[in-house]
Amino acid sequence: MKKGPLLHVALSQLIASLGHGDMVVIGDAGLPVPPGVPLIDLALTRGIPRFMDVLNTVLAEMQVEQHLLADELAGANVVVAAEVGMLGLPGGRTVSHTEFKRLSGAARAIIRTGECTPYANVILVAGVVF
Repeated sequence: MKKGPLLHVALSQLIASLGHGDMVVIGDAGLPVPPGVPLIDLALTRGIPRFMDVLNTVLAEMQVEQHLLADELAGANVVVAAEVGMLGLPGGRTVSHTEFKRLSGAARAIIRTGECTPYANVILVAGVVF
C-alpha cells in the first residue's frame, strides 16, 4: 500500500504519467469538461469533496511549476482565493474565466470536485523534480 496521502488510483496514475509542462485542472462541480479531455470525477454531493481538500492532496504528490486561476475568483469567491493564496504556489497568474475554459481543453485531465462555489478552479502546470 502507498505511504503517501493520495490513495485514488486514477489520480495516482495521472500524476505519475505527467511530464514537464503538462496541465491538470482541478475544478468545481460546474466546470465544463471539453470533449476529449479525460474526467476524473470525485464529486459525491454538494461540497464533497471540497476543492481545497483535493488541491492539497494533489499538491502532496505533484511537482508544480506554475498555476493559473480565473481573474474572477478574487472578487466572487474570497474564501477560496485566500486559501489558495496561503499555499504559496509557484508561478501564479490569472486569466479570464473564458480563457481558463479554453486552456482546459489542453489539459491531461480534469478532476471534478463537489465544490459548489464560484470559480473554484485551478490549472496546475507540472514541473520537474531535478
